[in-house]
Amino acid sequence: MDFPVTFHIFGQTILAHPLFEAVGMFLGMRYYFYLKRKSSEKLSFNISAAVLIGATAGALLGSKLIGNLENPHTMFENFSFQKFWSSNTIVGGLAFGLLGVELAKKVVGHKESTGDLIVFPLMLAIIIGRVGCFLTGIYEETYGIPTDSVFGMHLGDQYLRHPVALYEIGFLIGLWVVLKYIQKQKNYPSGFLFQIFMLSYFIFRFFLDFIKPRVEIAGNLGTIQLVCICVIIYYIYTIKNTKITLKYSR
Repeated sequence: MDFPVTFHIFGQTILAHPLFEAVGMFLGMRYYFYLKRKSSEKLSFNISAAVLIGATAGALLGSKLIGNLENPHTMFENFSFQKFWSSNTIVGGLAFGLLGVELAKKVVGHKESTGDLIVFPLMLAIIIGRVGCFLTGIYEETYGIPTDSVFGMHLGDQYLRHPVALYEIGFLIGLWVVLKYIQKQKNYPSGFLFQIFMLSYFIFRFFLDFIKPRVEIAGNLGTIQLVCICVIIYYIYTIKNTKITLKYSR
């Protein structure tokens, strides 16, 4: 396979990553609305709109802010709005999307969790997007460092590299199976699936970034890993409190 994989659409040459990312977002949203129609939990229009706006605004800001802070020296020394807008990371999108939702819920006075319904559509969107990352090879910053392991692949240069996009796809498929099993038990509080997803994904990303090129910000940790630590601590505390609530509700 030759990297990067491109597609010719309406006379334009398009990299696989943005195309698959767009397809992933579209299919993820369609899957979400399908699940929402089937769900017995109905939210009012004001709450649904507030959550959607909060999630979208937070994810958009966070994905670009953290994406640019992966290399803060370049961002501050040679700032370009075009470069700022084109730099993204799902870690920042998820972390700040969470903040946006929580702020929106406070504004409308909604205390119940709203995250469970989005878990599988979100995972579907990420999996499809990561297919695009893999097909783009080293031509966008979603590749692994060189390796001599059996998993090494040529992604567009002379090195064998960790195919980190494939690792992430494999992890998400495995997590999907686990979360489906938990979902079938039907004995968990609202929001628990989303909490497990977020904790699992951010732990995975923390370790995955050790085999990705990164600018070390604190010790040998990059910006994304520092964000992961914050989210991991938050969800360990959240899940611990959830278990305490369940214990005393029996």
